[in-house]
Amino acid sequence: MYAIIETGGKQVKVSEGQEIYVEKVAADANESVTFDKVLFIGGDDVQVGAPYVDGASVTAKVEKHGRQKKIDVFKYKPKKNYHRKQGHRQPYTKLIIDKINA
Repeated sequence: MYAIIETGGKQVKVSEGQEIYVEKVAADANESVTFDKVLFIGGDDVQVGAPYVDGASVTAKVEKHGRQKKIDVFKYKPKKNYHRKQGHRQPYTKLIIDKINA
């Protein structure tokens, strides 16, 4: 059984026991998080939401928070002596999917 959930403005396909990385979630480590925005449940019986499946949820445990590798943002305009360099590290949350409630 698997589900497609919406979190952080993105859609993620999850199944029980899977480890996923998502946009930062406001919960401490070792806490449980419930996602109510379930778009699709697949497996033996398929349920499609319009836009969300009624009564469905996905429970996950927060393993850790972190930040991704640094990316460099470089703006440049030729012949105008204009250049700006900026770095960015996106925060993330590592989750372990416990249960899909259909």
